[in-house]
Amino acid sequence: MTNKIPRWNLDSIFSSIKSDEYQKALSDFESGMENLQSLLGSAENFIKNASENFDFPTWLKGFLEADEKVSALCGSLNAYAYIIYSVDTTNTAYLNNITRIDNLTLRYRQLDLTFKSVLLANSGRLENFYKRFPEFEGYRYILNETLEETRHQMSAAEEKLAGELQQTGGDAWDRLHEQLISNLKDSETGKTFNELRNDAYSADSKVRKSSYEKEISLLRQNEIAFAACLNNLKGETLALNRHRKWQKPLDRSLSSARLSQKTLDALISSIEESLPLWREYFNLKADFLHKNNLTVSQDKKGLAFYDLFAPLVSTPLNKRDNSDAGQNQGLLSKEWTFDEARDYIIERYSSFSAEMGEFAKKAFAENWIDAEVRAGKVGGAYDEDFALGHQSRIMTNFTGAFSDIITLAHELGHAYHFSCMKGKSAAFFSYPMTLAETASTFAETIVKQDMISKCSDAEKIQILDLDLQDVSQVLVDILCRFYFEKSVFEEREKGELNADDFCRLMKEAQEKSYGNGLNSERHEYMWAVKSHYYSTGLDFYNFPYAFGQLFAAGLYARYQKEGKDFAKTYAELLSNTGNMSCEDLCKKAGFDITQKDFWKNGIEMYAKEVEIMKAGVAGGV
Repeated sequence: MTNKIPRWNLDSIFSSIKSDEYQKALSDFESGMENLQSLLGSAENFIKNASENFDFPTWLKGFLEADEKVSALCGSLNAYAYIIYSVDTTNTAYLNNITRIDNLTLRYRQLDLTFKSVLLANSGRLENFYKRFPEFEGYRYILNETLEETRHQMSAAEEKLAGELQQTGGDAWDRLHEQLISNLKDSETGKTFNELRNDAYSADSKVRKSSYEKEISLLRQNEIAFAACLNNLKGETLALNRHRKWQKPLDRSLSSARLSQKTLDALISSIEESLPLWREYFNLKADFLHKNNLTVSQDKKGLAFYDLFAPLVSTPLNKRDNSDAGQNQGLLSKEWTFDEARDYIIERYSSFSAEMGEFAKKAFAENWIDAEVRAGKVGGAYDEDFALGHQSRIMTNFTGAFSDIITLAHELGHAYHFSCMKGKSAAFFSYPMTLAETASTFAETIVKQDMISKCSDAEKIQILDLDLQDVSQVLVDILCRFYFEKSVFEEREKGELNADDFCRLMKEAQEKSYGNGLNSERHEYMWAVKSHYYSTGLDFYNFPYAFGQLFAAGLYARYQKEGKDFAKTYAELLSNTGNMSCEDLCKKAGFDITQKDFWKNGIEMYAKEVEIMKAGVAGGV
């Protein structure tokens, strides 16, 4: 059976960075910014010298219309620069192009700061703007959001200085952490740190434990440097937050997520109340591993940390002998061709809605996907959206494993989300991660639930474990990270922290979240592993994933009740994600996410999966 794996076609975006259309886009971007600068200069002059003669509503209309074109160009040029580099990382022309686009984008961001100051100075005139130009009513939320962001900014000079100092401060500590991690290597095996981490998925229990021990040893050897990075990063964040008038780091993250504290409290509480369920799952998995000699852990009460991702089979599914070309193999164990993956995803998308199925057909037919594994291409997967032509491109590395089907479905879910926003202004294409992860997770769920219903009893245990394993990371481990980061900020406010402090706080967070789901073999150095702790862009880069997971599960539960009629509600919900808060968006679709009941509906689906898995394990499957 052939397995022709495609590369994408980018001609409908730009044929190359040397093409006339690409050079014109760059020229239009620069001239567009010149126009914005002229408009801003005019506004500043009026404000300073003749504010009574400044027709702000007319000016704002003109600025937003001009900015629409520049914003679309900025997003598309940045996306194109990255995607061509990501599949050819040794191409110096592509690297230089990224630098060029970054410099142009920096200028655009500086213009945005000026716009915010003009908007703030004229905020009292906004109601007159909406009255005179009602077609811009949809901008009300994002303009109010912009005003709120501006109120949390220092003076222009202070923000400029903070940005410059951050390059040698927080950003430098972030890079140091990244460089240290990427260069760690085990002297005995020659494995890099990431290779040791990947061994957590090995079917060989001895390899899992050995690599876990080597990983912790390498982290311990470098704990002083890691602790210095994290200590100084969090210290910088606290200092800047004080000057930007954020009461606590979480407030800034909630604002960015367009989420209220009440909703977050309901989400966190529902996860906390579900912890007994997840601990039951961990112990169930531990029992299975012990009974089938699939672990070397001697502690039978709870799961060893290095067994969290252990496969419930003796041979990894993507390593099996496929010489029979797929005969007598189940959905989970077979090696999929790309064409089979395409047909299956289109079928599952279509089972939800004809519109979603047609979208998937279009993405495959027009070669929006680069799935071939090759040298110079980055690992993992992503979706990039382009305002120009309102289209997307998806990068993945397809090997034929079951997990590749899930990845494809996930990334196409992101692209479908963007397709639902067609016809809207580019100003609305920016939506928080809380909502960005919902569409992709929902698409995954459609595929996973179908797999569970169709596979054999033996494979059902495996796929249930894969699903519960993923979800437990998004809920339990994310909760652990939330507890940890919260405690770090609380203690860093009081003084300096060292490696022992971070290990202590991680132990406490793991006990509070995993509890007796884990045995005594835990990982107190996880604070040194997770890169999001070291990001200067946003703190608490964790709860949005839990939001997306349970929100998608809650939507799926509603779909099961309403059937195909729900597809229209779902598409409309996705189309509105760029111009309202999470609460208002969900209220419009008929959900109240400020209450725990909504989140519990999502968890209920996984509670049923645990029961099915329990019955299968008890039955000796």
